[in-house]
Amino acid sequence: MLVISIQSQVVHGHVGNSAAAYAMQAEGVNVAAVPTTLLSNHPRYPTLRGRVLETELVADLLRGVEERELVDEAAVLVTGYLGSPGNAAAIADFAERALTRNSKLVYVCDPVIGDDGRVYVADGILDVLRHRLLPAANLITPNQFELELLSGTTISDAQGLRAACAALGGQRRIDVVATGCTLADTPAGQVETILCADGQLSRFATPRLPIRPSGTGDLLTGLIAAHLAKGRAMEAAVRLAVETVFAVLVRTQEAGTAEMRLVPLPTPGRQP
Repeated sequence: MLVISIQSQVVHGHVGNSAAAYAMQAEGVNVAAVPTTLLSNHPRYPTLRGRVLETELVADLLRGVEERELVDEAAVLVTGYLGSPGNAAAIADFAERALTRNSKLVYVCDPVIGDDGRVYVADGILDVLRHRLLPAANLITPNQFELELLSGTTISDAQGLRAACAALGGQRRIDVVATGCTLADTPAGQVETILCADGQLSRFATPRLPIRPSGTGDLLTGLIAAHLAKGRAMEAAVRLAVETVFAVLVRTQEAGTAEMRLVPLPTPGRQP
């Protein structure tokens, strides 16, 4: 069981592979983690060190993944934050080669674009996502804002969500997990993660907690990938991932930390 995960990496905090890799390993899945950035922390902090990695370096690392025959071994490929248009193109090249080389490979694309009405990636990245990565994916995991942006559809209810997912897939079947959803019939005080598969919706609601740490979408995508790699059906993979992310958020709230508390808190009276 191997997942190839191509995402950002930070020194402090839990976003990108710094959220997903540990969670996947904790599920018993091996991870080949390829960084697109190496940053001190995510951009919500007042200072930010490090940089987006050069396209030549990212492409070289991906060639190394192929040389070690990890594509043949992998069950799932995940892409997240791409960093630059050049990186996006190199990753699209790799994804196309990998999917040709391993016909059983499941490609999970997290189209990291923005949130809360704000786009924080360059236009060139959007183009690669729309025209190369999304059409190649088996599953995409956008938040509600990203799904609206990519589909050109405003989502206010279940019908709108179905329409948005259908617009992304076109003539090809693509499963969608929409995160951070608040629809007209979403219960008050809750937030939903919604799986749309073949036009059918599976909705997973959890209480909306008064915290919002970065990286929850990266964590959810990583956990879904891990469960798929272990042979779980799609709906079960999403349900288990939602349950784990909510447990992490509860733990984070109890700990009073700004970053997600991925590691369980020590049991009282026992050595950590």
